[in-house]
Amino acid sequence: MGKVLKVSGPLVVASEMSDANMFDVVRVGPDKLIGEIIEMRGDRASIQVYEETAGLGMSAEVESTGAPLSVELAPGMIEQMFDGIQRPLEKLRELSGDTIGRGIAVTSLDHEKLWDFHPTAKVGDRVVPGDFLGYVDETIIVRHRIMVPMGVSGEIVSIKEGSFNIVEEIAVVKDDSGCEHSVCMLQKWPVRKGRPYGEKLPPVVPMITGQRTIDTMFPIAKGGAATVPGPFGSGKTVVQHQLAKWSDVDIVIYIGCGERGNEMTDVLMEFPELKDPRTGESLMKRTVLIANTSDMPVAAREASIYTGITIGEYFRDMGYDVAILADSTSRWAEALREMSGRLEEMPGEEGYPAYLTSRIAQFYERAGRIKCVGSEGRIGSLTAIGAVSPPGGDISEPVAQATLRIVKVFWGLDSSLAYRRHFPAINWMTSYSLYNDRLGPWFDENVDPEFRENRAEGMRILQKESELDEIVRLVGIDALSAEDRLVMETARMIREDFLQQDAFSDTDSYTSTKKQFALLKLVLTYRDLAADAIAKGADAEAVFAISARDAVGRAKNMTEEAYAEGYAEIADRMAKELAELSANAEI
Repeated sequence: MGKVLKVSGPLVVASEMSDANMFDVVRVGPDKLIGEIIEMRGDRASIQVYEETAGLGMSAEVESTGAPLSVELAPGMIEQMFDGIQRPLEKLRELSGDTIGRGIAVTSLDHEKLWDFHPTAKVGDRVVPGDFLGYVDETIIVRHRIMVPMGVSGEIVSIKEGSFNIVEEIAVVKDDSGCEHSVCMLQKWPVRKGRPYGEKLPPVVPMITGQRTIDTMFPIAKGGAATVPGPFGSGKTVVQHQLAKWSDVDIVIYIGCGERGNEMTDVLMEFPELKDPRTGESLMKRTVLIANTSDMPVAAREASIYTGITIGEYFRDMGYDVAILADSTSRWAEALREMSGRLEEMPGEEGYPAYLTSRIAQFYERAGRIKCVGSEGRIGSLTAIGAVSPPGGDISEPVAQATLRIVKVFWGLDSSLAYRRHFPAINWMTSYSLYNDRLGPWFDENVDPEFRENRAEGMRILQKESELDEIVRLVGIDALSAEDRLVMETARMIREDFLQQDAFSDTDSYTSTKKQFALLKLVLTYRDLAADAIAKGADAEAVFAISARDAVGRAKNMTEEAYAEGYAEIADRMAKELAELSANAEI
């Protein structure tokens, strides 16, 4: 039993802790505050406490649980709202009201609720860790697979069917030494340790988001890692909401890490009302929310990232595609900086700890598309997308730079685009995706063989526009040739008619990959026909003013069912109008 020597905000130093280990969870003081050992010096332990430490006195007792910070993994996580250390917020509210009381002991999951367990394995089957024993239909969308826990393998000697809570025995497995292991639905896993997998697979399948800027220009692979940096008001949260709603993943883990309380309230109120486009059910029926607002203890903010990704790995191991959305990792890094300062560690750049880059890497490296452990050979993926909130939008600051060294997709949000009401405000000149070449064959096979060629042409036009902008600013647009004017006009169509997307429109909020290809092809078709007409002597102003061009601007609002016929009709109109202009020019 240790004794408190020093209290510095969330940091508590205790003596007589020689029997404890690094990362052990401890209970501090008479209120039994939850903490975690983050440094050991002789028999002194530095503890980050996940609750408010006000009133904690000297010589208060500190008791180690002898176990690291772990999460409970079992049916009951989907639709739940947890704090940073997986305490259910609804349960905390019932016990302590609108403000979270201190030292509340509550299980992460409901240990009393009964779940209908349907076995898929049978007596006599030989199983290894990760094999399925059966399933529970957790929600109308998610089938929760009950897996053999790590460290257990052998022959099933009994397995039950019926209604059980998560701590009741559902099967017994006898190993090769004759020892019998009782298995229940509940597993526990330390949050700072990645769950094992069989083999990491190359990222060759895209995560389709329905957002044209992302899927066509800067795609992300399933199992990939991306960052969304941007200043205040540039739309980071809206981008994350769109990804949560439309991405073709099975499970969404949303982590509000140090966000403002009103933003988290919007998420908590909005997500249950959002409809899953694939099933028509509430989006919450495949979502886990982890809320750690800026007024909650800073130490729990640091833990929330690990809590979320461990839950994500668990669903990945079932063979699901999982997306983890962290908003924002900058607040997490600020928590690291505060704890590092209180530990009196040597500061790195801008006061962040020297190990900032390695901690960020540890988080993103847990993403991946993998062959799961177990004998079934199933494949799962965990895609990590972290928002970064650099002060003043300056991405040269340490957190943004450390993140960019690790992730392969950069969706750079631009406040100037946001002020012009261009959403999503992803800057096409600074953003990039290193998955383009890897994902190219998938798009060729599943969308169209011309997909990559059209994407490259669209980017070339946007880059050319950037160069011509300099000339226009110096001498005016009248100094440009008709061909350069066409480049400017085509780039404007790509920006306004293709890249710009309305998150609140029923028809434009989501665009399938085939519709994205068709829409970009429609713009490029106009460019080709217009270039031909201008070459034949047609007046450039008349070419830019054809009525079919306005129809291109409205084309993105066509439904998925009607766009193919509608786009063909617009292309025919363009061809006829421009052919008429060419014919008149020749006369």
